[in-house]
Amino acid sequence: MVVNEQTPKQIVEALDKYIVGQKEAKRAVAIALRNRWRSRQLDNISMQDDIVPKNILMIGSTGVGKTEIARRLAKLVDAPFIKVEATKFTEVGYVGRDVESIIRDLAETAVRMVRQTRIKSVQEKALEMAQERILDVLVPEPKKSANPFGQLFGNLANNEEQEESQTEEPKQYTAGREWCRKKLEAGEYEDKVIEIDVEDTSKPMVGMFAGSSLEGMGDNLQDMIGNMMPKRHKKRKVTVEQARKLFQQEEAMKLVDMEEIQETAVKLAENTGIVFLDEIDKVAVSGNTSGHDVSREGVQRDILPIVEGSTVMTKYGPVKTDHILFIAAGAFHTSKPSDLIPELQGRFPIRVELKSLKKEDFKRILVEPQNALIKQYKALIGTEGIELEFAEEAIDRLAQLACDVNEQNENIGARRLHTLLEKLLEELSFNAPDMEEKQVLVDTEYVNKALEDIVVNHDLSQFIL
Repeated sequence: MVVNEQTPKQIVEALDKYIVGQKEAKRAVAIALRNRWRSRQLDNISMQDDIVPKNILMIGSTGVGKTEIARRLAKLVDAPFIKVEATKFTEVGYVGRDVESIIRDLAETAVRMVRQTRIKSVQEKALEMAQERILDVLVPEPKKSANPFGQLFGNLANNEEQEESQTEEPKQYTAGREWCRKKLEAGEYEDKVIEIDVEDTSKPMVGMFAGSSLEGMGDNLQDMIGNMMPKRHKKRKVTVEQARKLFQQEEAMKLVDMEEIQETAVKLAENTGIVFLDEIDKVAVSGNTSGHDVSREGVQRDILPIVEGSTVMTKYGPVKTDHILFIAAGAFHTSKPSDLIPELQGRFPIRVELKSLKKEDFKRILVEPQNALIKQYKALIGTEGIELEFAEEAIDRLAQLACDVNEQNENIGARRLHTLLEKLLEELSFNAPDMEEKQVLVDTEYVNKALEDIVVNHDLSQFIL
């Protein structure tokens, strides 16, 4: 089983391209992933099984980068990843999603990943087969006409005539097919509309289990009914270009072994899966447990066996959760990590506190990351033919404003920059298509004028931002 082989430094460097600061959290995630790789290098198989991932608990207010670290990590490591919110789940016996659906979703993600990889590897062969199917539509095979009496009585003369006609027709058919093949390869038929016969991939709807603890059973029942029903086909009129894509997709699916894909995916999910449990603080119980808090504690108790290590039944087979890495995150404003049940606290031995963002952090967030907000807005306004520039002092002013508003109102971290920039560029975004001036400079005066209400009236800023 292949586990991502990036070194901790490489993982941190890759995360630095998108997330400013939070070195401790990045290091913790990088070490956890590397330790998983180290455990797979051990010769002692029993020790491999004994060494389980050290789960991580991220603590920090909203907008400091908890979710972004997890999201970027998903793209960085070639491993099944799922982000879920703890508040979506309910205790067994309540209406809502049960926590085992987390592992079912992870298995689904793993199957999709492996299937895409396998399909990608057979694309060339699938394309050849798709071309042949298009030729079958363009040059249909000649129908063999046979004398019914000849078939009934075994008339020898009829058989001889049939053989003669069969030797003549294929020559013409082959010649016509090769002529069409050349034109098809030259791209002359791309816009030609043809009628094709494709598989109807829509499954019978079984919606009665949705949203309940029996949703897994509903999925299995839906698949079972889909497999029992004969494959349906439907006629479609499409261009040759569209037909090629449809046929290529169908042929690729025929070339891959779904049973092998499912087995590989289950192993992949078990050994390299990552689950990001967001909003874990919302199910923490502080003080007196009454009313809906009982359900919250129940969710923690249900999460516990999955994080500890158990076997969850999925439609692809049983999935063991012992070696899945769990990363939990929460703001912990109204509660604290010690409000989680002790057993669950013990399953998250690595605690990382993410720091609140300062003015310098805001400045770096605006310009440094590959997906920096200023780069995004420049590109968006650039589609209207307008060159947007930000002066250094304007960026400094925006960072200071974000910092001030976060201190005076609710601290929403880097998300405050989104609201400020939207308000700042609202007039420009509205008038951009009709503007004759093709160069716009955003300086301190522009920022103060656009955000005048917020700068002057702090009470108003809580309603605007």
